[in-house]
Amino acid sequence: MYSESDLDAAVAAGKLTPDEAAKFRAFIAAQQTAPAVDEEYVRLVSGFNDIFVSIALMLVLVALGALTAVTGLPGLWVAAASWGLAEYFTRQRRMALPSLLLLATYTLGVGATLIWLIGLNLGTGIALAFGTLVPAATSGMLLICPALIGAAAYAHWRRFRVPITPAAGAAGVIFFGMAMLMGLAPGLRPLWSWLLLAAGLGVFWLALRWDMSDRARITRRSDVAFWLHLLAAPLIVHPLFHMLGLLHGSANAAQAMAAIAIYLGLGVVALLVDRRALLVSGLFYLFSALSAVLRATGMLGHGLATTALVAGAALLLLSAFWHKARAGVMALTPPGLRAMLPPA
Repeated sequence: MYSESDLDAAVAAGKLTPDEAAKFRAFIAAQQTAPAVDEEYVRLVSGFNDIFVSIALMLVLVALGALTAVTGLPGLWVAAASWGLAEYFTRQRRMALPSLLLLATYTLGVGATLIWLIGLNLGTGIALAFGTLVPAATSGMLLICPALIGAAAYAHWRRFRVPITPAAGAAGVIFFGMAMLMGLAPGLRPLWSWLLLAAGLGVFWLALRWDMSDRARITRRSDVAFWLHLLAAPLIVHPLFHMLGLLHGSANAAQAMAAIAIYLGLGVVALLVDRRALLVSGLFYLFSALSAVLRATGMLGHGLATTALVAGAALLLLSAFWHKARAGVMALTPPGLRAMLPPA
């Protein structure tokens, strides 16, 4: 059995040309009656050894973090160990899932170290970033933290080229950027949802740039775009639902309809850019809004189960007719815009 990673490695080694790899993917997809460009391949696991190694890595890194907690900088030790382990498991072995986990622990380790240097802990750092904390004194480290986390992610990308790295770096820059703005300019706290929405739209634009550079989705750029889309959706939906009052534990029927309208709009965008990840990221917020309405009407029990059944059935139906639905939406799209999107 050949995995997507094997095909990429063959292309990188010059054994196959990108066109030959694309034709092979198209042939396999045709056997499954689905276009290759629409399959949205994500390279996560190439074998059970990936899972085995990932479990071992987590045990080692969690233990290392616990043992170095007395130093006050466990995140720095975890980040350094993650980089060192990536030299073997990512650069040499090219293991998909371990590479993702090592990138995640590296980024979290760097982030935890920066939070410690600011003089906060994780809880107060999150509260600061979301505008729910007014710090008594703000460290000057806030001024350079977004640049530091971005530089750390960029260095990891240059070395290892793990597709999730740009999304992880963007998430870190947004987190520390929001904390910097809220800490140094408390007057912006009421605008945090607008700022987060702007950040989400920026990430979505960046994802589209990566997508448009590989419309046939045969290179690693498509994987990078996938993770950026997965990050962009909650950054867009969360502030929208917050501004509509849908995340406060109480909502009325009109607000529920607004939540459904937002999700349907997200569905149209997902069809246009051919990214199911947008629907997955926004699904949690849709359920949060609808569960608030069900709580208010006293129908939480069976009502929530019914909502889950309807939403799940709708997503399954959309998955079955994804290609036809996308072709219909693309037919209504202006030719100039259509030329920049993945072909239907």
